[in-house]
Amino acid sequence: MISATVGSPFRLIVTGGGTGGHTYPALTTLRTLQARLRGEGRVVDVLWVGSADGLEARVAASEGIPFAEVATGKIRRSKNPLKLVSPANMRDMGNVPRGVAQARRIVADFAPDVVLATGGYVAIPVGLAAKMTGRPLVVHEQTVRLGLANRVLARVAARVAVSAESTVSLLPESAQQTAVVTGNPVRAEVFTGQPDKAVHALSLTGFNRAMPTVYVTGGAQGSMQINSTVSGVLPWLLARTNVIHQCGPGNLAALQSQAAALPPELAARYHLTGYVGSELPDVLALADVVVSRSGAGTIAELTALGKAAVLIPLASSAGNEQTHNARHLQDAGAAVALTDEVSPTALQAAIEPLLADPARRTAVADRARAQGTPDAAERLADVVLSAAARR
Repeated sequence: MISATVGSPFRLIVTGGGTGGHTYPALTTLRTLQARLRGEGRVVDVLWVGSADGLEARVAASEGIPFAEVATGKIRRSKNPLKLVSPANMRDMGNVPRGVAQARRIVADFAPDVVLATGGYVAIPVGLAAKMTGRPLVVHEQTVRLGLANRVLARVAARVAVSAESTVSLLPESAQQTAVVTGNPVRAEVFTGQPDKAVHALSLTGFNRAMPTVYVTGGAQGSMQINSTVSGVLPWLLARTNVIHQCGPGNLAALQSQAAALPPELAARYHLTGYVGSELPDVLALADVVVSRSGAGTIAELTALGKAAVLIPLASSAGNEQTHNARHLQDAGAAVALTDEVSPTALQAAIEPLLADPARRTAVADRARAQGTPDAAERLADVVLSAAARR
């Protein structure tokens, strides 16, 4: 049993990354643990283990979190079995045993109370090292489907936390017994948004607040598919709404020329921007409908806030997870998903009922909120602490 003496540090290894979907839930959970234990007079001694060229390394550096590198291998999946034995796959698979050996030394030296793994290929060697060294491993799955790395680690984890009840049945039978539904941690600042702040920060002086506001986003880099689909229906859309369109920095110039051709009364209700930064919580608070991808992080935020959404999944996402996420919400009546045809016509048909009928829009938003878990970080922190206490 681990001592909970006041003032004794809680030692935690965090692993997972490659994408924001794996990295930011880990960071949010870490912040939650730090705040909770600070109130008990304890500190968290944390080490993030990941890939040196992954997003997790940049996030750890920006947060002042000590970081250790391990080798990792990425399996490039294909329906063609011959492509699975490509030179790149063979080279990367050779990194796996080297990464496990590196991770075992790191875990043994750091001697964590718990290892928290949030997915991505880098989590595999660290998770296996936790098992080898007798350290409790907590695995968190962000998506409705089970990611490849977490499919491996679920078999050796002390506890598996999932974001949706339907994921439990996908786990190995041994893991189902101790699985817990926590939801997907959402950054605390997402809940602090104020609509009026968005209006002032973005100078949305031409917006008609009596009309609904639509927020269009394809993520930080934007999405050419979403941009072109929205462009094809833009005059129609602006006749009914205000639109904030985050298009990605690389797409801004091309879309500005289209915006310049809009009639003044429509252009006044259209805010085109390459990137939305610290004002994002306020933009989300202002938005009545969101048009976006359906990555795990996006889904977690939209459901935690209770936002009506039209989801356009990224078809090339790993394991087609974005389509699964979008269909999961659509089946619950908590979103509209374009999983077949993606076109201006399809988008107009999907979004028009939400714009025309406020009651319908509210009902979808309420069902989205029912799917959300705004306290997911607290729940996952509970799982991490309970795994340590059982050791």
